[in-house]
Amino acid sequence: MEQKIDVYYVPAQSRLPFAASVGLFLTVYGLGNWLNQLQSSSDGNGQTLFVCGVLLLCTVLFIWFSTVINENLQGLNNAQLKRSYVWGMGWFIFSEVMFFSAFFGALWYIRNIALPELSNGPTSALLWNNFEAQWPLMTTPDMVVNNDTARMVGPDENMSNPGLTGWASWLPFWNTAVLLSSSVTVHIAHTGLKNNNKKQFNVFLAITVLLGIAFLTLQFEEYMHAYQHMGLTLNAGVYGATFFILTGFHGLHVSMGTFMLLVQLLRSVSKGHFSHDNCFGFEASSWYWHFVDVVWVALFIFVYVLG
Repeated sequence: MEQKIDVYYVPAQSRLPFAASVGLFLTVYGLGNWLNQLQSSSDGNGQTLFVCGVLLLCTVLFIWFSTVINENLQGLNNAQLKRSYVWGMGWFIFSEVMFFSAFFGALWYIRNIALPELSNGPTSALLWNNFEAQWPLMTTPDMVVNNDTARMVGPDENMSNPGLTGWASWLPFWNTAVLLSSSVTVHIAHTGLKNNNKKQFNVFLAITVLLGIAFLTLQFEEYMHAYQHMGLTLNAGVYGATFFILTGFHGLHVSMGTFMLLVQLLRSVSKGHFSHDNCFGFEASSWYWHFVDVVWVALFIFVYVLG
């Protein structure tokens, strides 16, 4: 009896990773320019670059997903390759954990080491005389007005916790409620798929996508309020930089996660894809979504509540 050889499928070379990198660069660079234009009320191409970057990235991801889906439908993805997908997604999420750990580590270093050193360290008198360690740090030496070191103009407000009585009108609280709810709905969708209940899967996956869009809308509103009414911008010292870097990169990840889940929803509704034993595309997207939720919980605690 002839033994069947399980051949490992190796995809052809592709320019899609390079195109995705270009899309990411245009998105981040354009958003930064757009926010700076809002602050200075000047004209520029930041908004155009941002939109072009988002469209390019979405197009690349759509083509990439379509390629992988077609390979699976053609039976090219054997058991060994599917195991490599699982490991690949696991390592990808681990790399994202390390990515955010670096920024959380920078925030911890600033608050617990840099600020006390500036206040009581051996070089405090040389670096920043009479500095008092406090967080959020609303003013920095680069905000000096007309070379008068006694006048430093920073943001009018910060995003710190207003207290439980003020949570009803606090956007970060509603963002947290929306994102945690989406984690529940995507789990219910997964449960429906395991039980071969495609209606439950489609309905709760659609709700998850809508909650992701709602989160991004609320975060955009938060950014607009920070720039236009609070004076809190990317240029607002180390507090503004850490706030927008941490929440901005998280928002980018929510955008990608929402797009991934939307693709899975369209596959299920229009093509009838996925069953309880053949649903890696959805499972990988749901793993990523749960990761995004966990990161937001950490952000809410360390950037907002304890900020």
